[in-house]
Amino acid sequence: MAASNQWNSYRAGVDHARESDLPQVHYSCFSGKAAKVPFAVFKALFHLLISKCNRKTRRKLAFPKELLLIDSTTMTVGKTRLPWAPYHGERAGIKLHVALQAESLQPLKVSESVGSKHVGPMSETLVHVDYIMVMDRAYGKLERLDRFKEDGQSFIVRLRDNVHLEKPRALRRQKVEDSPVIRDMTCQLGTSQCRSKNRHRIVIFRDFEGREIRVATDLMQVTTEQIAQMYKARWQIEVFFRWIKQQLNIPTLFGTTGN
Repeated sequence: MAASNQWNSYRAGVDHARESDLPQVHYSCFSGKAAKVPFAVFKALFHLLISKCNRKTRRKLAFPKELLLIDSTTMTVGKTRLPWAPYHGERAGIKLHVALQAESLQPLKVSESVGSKHVGPMSETLVHVDYIMVMDRAYGKLERLDRFKEDGQSFIVRLRDNVHLEKPRALRRQKVEDSPVIRDMTCQLGTSQCRSKNRHRIVIFRDFEGREIRVATDLMQVTTEQIAQMYKARWQIEVFFRWIKQQLNIPTLFGTTGN
């Protein structure tokens, strides 16, 4: 709320508390208390809030499960403001890892880390077996895809351009007019030095700008067009991050510790 309304300091919080008929306290009490309350408490309150914002609803596209869009964004400041979170050069940064429900556009899970931490391992904190996870190339580690498949975690993950497709086997599909899909197959991923244990379904299609996209998935009972459509829904989390950076501008940091 402080960021959304661009409060200048804790003093502004005291003014708003008075307007809401809350007991009057000195702003220094807010500052002192905020420094002592563990960040995990505020995080738990945030997750409680978003869990009550909206009931889950089904998409109208007959997808087997709701989509969960996984991605991260980094917010940077001068390194002297957050010396415990070095990022690049003279900048410090905090990385926000988000699992966004595609239907309601509300976060299901949120994790945070210093900006230099790789996004792949953080995705483990965002998995949810009741959803189809949709992720970009940074999350496509082969061992992780094998584990998702073995654990029954549905996924659609874009592959890096240099991932080798080993022993591809084409799947039959009905031709659809004006379909963006180029190929549909199963194969192992990677080279002999690093190869997936399992065969994965690979769908190759063109995006809105005509670029060739390769995604791996465990979904075998949906059409290639649906899989392409599911992955293209990932742009919604980019819009979400853009909104955060535009609307939640934080000109004043209320604290500079990890807490």
